[in-house]
Amino acid sequence: MIALSLAEIAEVVGGQTHDIPDPTVQVTGPVVRDSREAGPGSLFVAFAGERVDGHDFAAAVVEAGAVAVLGTRPVGVPAIVVDDVQDALGALARHVVRRLGATLVALTGSAGKTSTKDLIAQVLQRKAPTVFTPGSLNNEIGLPLTALSATEETRFLVLEMGARGIGHISYLAGLTPPKIGLVLNVGSAHIGEFGGREQIAQAKGELVEALPEDGTAVLNADDPYVRAMASRTKAKVILFGESDEADVRAENVRLTDTGQPAFRLHTPSGASDVTMRLYGEHHVSNALAAAAVAHELGMSADEIAVALSEAGSLSRWRMEVTERPDGVTVVNDAYNANPESMKAALRALAAIGKGRRTWAVLGKMAELGDEALAEHDAVGRLAVRLNVSKLVAVGGREAAWLQLGAYNEGSWGEESVHVSDAQAAVDLLRSELRPGDVVLVKASRSVGLESVAQALLESGAEGEVSAR
Repeated sequence: MIALSLAEIAEVVGGQTHDIPDPTVQVTGPVVRDSREAGPGSLFVAFAGERVDGHDFAAAVVEAGAVAVLGTRPVGVPAIVVDDVQDALGALARHVVRRLGATLVALTGSAGKTSTKDLIAQVLQRKAPTVFTPGSLNNEIGLPLTALSATEETRFLVLEMGARGIGHISYLAGLTPPKIGLVLNVGSAHIGEFGGREQIAQAKGELVEALPEDGTAVLNADDPYVRAMASRTKAKVILFGESDEADVRAENVRLTDTGQPAFRLHTPSGASDVTMRLYGEHHVSNALAAAAVAHELGMSADEIAVALSEAGSLSRWRMEVTERPDGVTVVNDAYNANPESMKAALRALAAIGKGRRTWAVLGKMAELGDEALAEHDAVGRLAVRLNVSKLVAVGGREAAWLQLGAYNEGSWGEESVHVSDAQAAVDLLRSELRPGDVVLVKASRSVGLESVAQALLESGAEGEVSAR
């Protein structure tokens, strides 16, 4: 964080100082909510949760070097006391962002946010110091914490914004007002909470409404819901996609023999060839979004193409491709799942596993509401249509729907199997995997199927498989 005295912070957040002998002492380190991350010069934000109360760790964080605690009550060590810690954290982030002078890039969408954010960050880092959201910490706590990690040297701040309802993105954009706003897509993720795609589009479009007149809205030309958002902003609009009307577009899209996308990138400043290190054709759209942002910030087509070709995956459990010593390839995409990302992962599996036996170990997609049955059925059917050798559906009712879709689409009834839990999936794979097989593991985060991927990798290294 930029250096601020405790007195300045108290004024910004409207708090009262307690047990602070010298209010001019500055916070020079990070702002943290995990007591284990507290260190010299840091500010510890004490949230009171259902199971853990951060205030209980006040003495420990100060002993570790934290300058003070931001909380809702005095704690016997230097503290700034406020009525609401979340509101105070947001106010502090808003203040710091205003003082930074960095260009703030915000992005949202139903699928691909984290992968695209990671691509944007890796491209922009080649131009100037860049701070970006770690993982998918894109909510009302994670976003301000990311903004507060910027320093005086930061020139680009790339922030992922998530939403679970109308008004959420407006709130986040109010904390960290963007200069460039990117909307990737409007899909089915959280459709059960929103009520329909129109409501999702309304929520995601709040990002472009927050842009200033001298800002830029970067919109997906291939998604009609997103493209329609151009009418909701006074900012400049740049379109990306495979459409001929897109300002930043891809031509000659193809997959390499290893399932990695390659294409000819076209921008208003020129064209250049890209071959990505990431897996799956769905990353083409993500790359075009990143290219559109980079173009708007002054990078040439050649510079962007080189950066995209060298960019890797920065966030765990997202299409992590690992080959075991015995030749089995494990594709760990278990961080989360929705219909769009599930279908994209299956297509990537088909490309990576061309000419090999392929396994799709899938679990439920959460928060789909009334569309849950149809969407799980469709994914199961797609697995068969893509000639995935075997679908292993893991878990309860939703997994049964996946398996039934595959069963009804298949010819012999042998294309799928339903197992009760992760350990059952591991046991099945342990007995049937052969060298050269490719295994995709994917489900919503709550299912915890990353344990299957980990067990498979441990099996390859140690000869023993277990799911934890």
